[in-house]
Amino acid sequence: MHILYIYPEIVIKGGTEKILTEKANYFSTHGYQVTIVTESQMGRPLSFVLNPSVHLIDLGLDFNRQYTQNAIHRLFTYLSLMEKYKKILTRLLIDLHADFVITTMGRSLSLLPHMKDGSIKMAEAHMTKIHLRNLDIMEQRGGLFWIVAKYMRWRMCRNVSKIDAIVLLTQNDADDWKKDARTYVIPNPISFYPENPAKLDNKNVIMVGRYNESKGYDYLIPAWDIVHKRHPDWVLNVFGSGELHDKVVCWIKERDLENTMILHEPTDHIMDEYLKSSISVLSSRHEGFSLVILESMACGVPVVSFNCPFGPSTIIRNEEDGLLVEHLNPQALADGICRLIEDKSLRDVMGTKARKNVLRFSKESVMKQWDELFLKIRREHGYGNDD
Repeated sequence: MHILYIYPEIVIKGGTEKILTEKANYFSTHGYQVTIVTESQMGRPLSFVLNPSVHLIDLGLDFNRQYTQNAIHRLFTYLSLMEKYKKILTRLLIDLHADFVITTMGRSLSLLPHMKDGSIKMAEAHMTKIHLRNLDIMEQRGGLFWIVAKYMRWRMCRNVSKIDAIVLLTQNDADDWKKDARTYVIPNPISFYPENPAKLDNKNVIMVGRYNESKGYDYLIPAWDIVHKRHPDWVLNVFGSGELHDKVVCWIKERDLENTMILHEPTDHIMDEYLKSSISVLSSRHEGFSLVILESMACGVPVVSFNCPFGPSTIIRNEEDGLLVEHLNPQALADGICRLIEDKSLRDVMGTKARKNVLRFSKESVMKQWDELFLKIRREHGYGNDD
């Protein structure tokens, strides 16, 4: 069976990029032929290592150059690139004869419903519906931006309704899509599961996430300010990169937290950093399905998270293997962190249960769901039993 993924570019160490790479690697070593088509890799190194058996094709379309242009030139550039994209992708899909073509809700979503290459078309969404493609941010700006965002959202839903299926990470997200499309729910798998868990005796808290609006650094920093005043000997280590880096640095300086909230570049050895930590924190406005929570729990590190839509409550069992606190409330987040700081026995109990409970998201269990879904959809399209 040949699976073809379409993704803009694999250049940042983000959760979607990591999951896409790991799924491709898994399928390629379990009897599938796998191709990843990128739009704008442009010779840049991959942020994660692909198995040599995964076929990588870059279309060489520099969509990023439009962002340096004014509005009129940007529109012309985008339309020109999309026309070229349609021609190249159509020819490629006809030549490759993939069984499944999977888009991650990017630009290709508008093209796939119209392509007659014989493949089964699917989408997988790694964010909640309302936050896909930052349309919620455009809507908040009002005026013409609101109109454009509403149109783009309508068009996105229409395109999804024309493909064969969309796979979501949580049941709540599937409920949001059920009027528009045929939905399935498959969570993300655990990336790793160390032989020995964290000891939870270091005075370290860890936060892993890009410096962007969705991760809620404007809530995390005041929360950590409260924690620091109560426990000045504890340190928050942050691993990430992104467009809000300079703002995050300024916010930290404004509260004089430079020596207690330490910013680090993304690392290829993040598991080692979890194992040095005693608590993991998540301050997100929204989460499709948090890989950070899975990784923390696999390392036996209890998580304190905002109870945001929708991922955290799907993974964390509140008061059993972690803490879910009031959404966007820095005081509640700080209180949850301080509670675990002040109670080592509670940290140990929650860490142990976290490591046990997260096994329901093991790679074997999750990838089996993908196997079954592919076979189910193929049978429905008349390809036989595949036994």
